[in-house]
Parts: sequence; C-alpha cells; structure tokens
Amino acid sequence: MSEFIASLEGEYRRYKALGEAAIAQLTEDQLSAPASDSGNSVAAIVWHVAGNLESRFTGFRTSDGEKPWRNRDEEFAPPTVTMPELRSKWDKGWQALFTALEELSDQDLRETVVIRRQSLRIDEALHRSLAHTVYHVGQIVFLAKQWRGGGWNCLSIPLGGSAAHNQRGADESAAAHARMLERRQSIQPPPTTESPS
Repeated sequence: MSEFIASLEGEYRRYKALGEAAIAQLTEDQLSAPASDSGNSVAAIVWHVAGNLESRFTGFRTSDGEKPWRNRDEEFAPPTVTMPELRSKWDKGWQALFTALEELSDQDLRETVVIRRQSLRIDEALHRSLAHTVYHVGQIVFLAKQWRGGGWNCLSIPLGGSAAHNQRGADESAAAHARMLERRQSIQPPPTTESPS
C-alpha cells in the first residue's frame, strides 16, 4: 500500500474506532432508540454506513458503487438489533472498504470508478466516502453521548484537559488515536435499570 492510500486508511480506521468506542458505551435498548420522533437511531446509522461501504467498495473498480442489491431507504428503517447483530453488520461494511484499499496504490488514484452512473476519479471517490463516513460517525458519537449523559466516557481530550494534553506531546497520528479508542472499547455499558412500578 502506498503513502496516500495508507494515510486515507489510517483516517478510516480512526473513525471506525471512534464509532466503536461510542457504541461500546450503549445498552442494546439504546442502540435502537431513535433520537426523536423522526430521528435516526444508532442502529439505523450503522446500517446506513455499513450498507454504503459495502455497496461502494464491493467490486470497487469493476462495478457501479450503487449496487442493485442495496436498498438505501431500508437502511433507515429503525431496526431493533442486538449488539452482536450490529457489530456483524458494521464489520461487513468496513471489511469491504479495507479489502478494496489493500488493492490500491497511489498510481491508481487518477483512474476512475462509477458511482450512481457518474464517473469519478478514485481519489475523489475516496475523499467523498471518507467525508460521508466521518459525518455519520459524528452522529453516532453525538447520540451515544446524549444517551449516556453523565455516564459518558470522553473519547477525545476531556474538557479542562487541553493544557496537560498539549504538554505531554501525545502522538496525534490516526493510528495512535485508533489504538487509544480501541482500548476504550472495554468500557461496559451501564446496567439496565427498571423504574419501579
């Protein structure tokens, strides 16, 4: 893998780990709870991100990125899922992406792929995909933080911790951030409590 592709892969891995560290803090009930009457749940966003990645990167260079088997609208139907079901769906989309990236080199970036019958250079398609994925991972983090409230475990520099963080001179690379977030996935969600009747 070459330098530019490795850099993009690092950013994808950073945001995959960020999403997973946020999801790890949720109960199964919280995964499927919508943000509002018309809002998406974390599960719906995961289904959409995974569906998008799988469609775009399966046969990335040989077929249209909007596959006929993908039903985008159905991705937003509010599924009720278990944590293993959610992780399986999430991982399937990311695996399609990482498999496609392994096959690319920087020399391929000026070649084209097709997405929704539109021809795009590979570098443009990758930037577009990364921006789309980051946008939705941000939504997952926002929803998880809302659901956890005071029990939220910060996934970045904690409020009031900037000076100490800057003085430490921490490694800010995508790989280092992803490793830190992967360690935080051991965070267990709060026990489900039932209100007295």
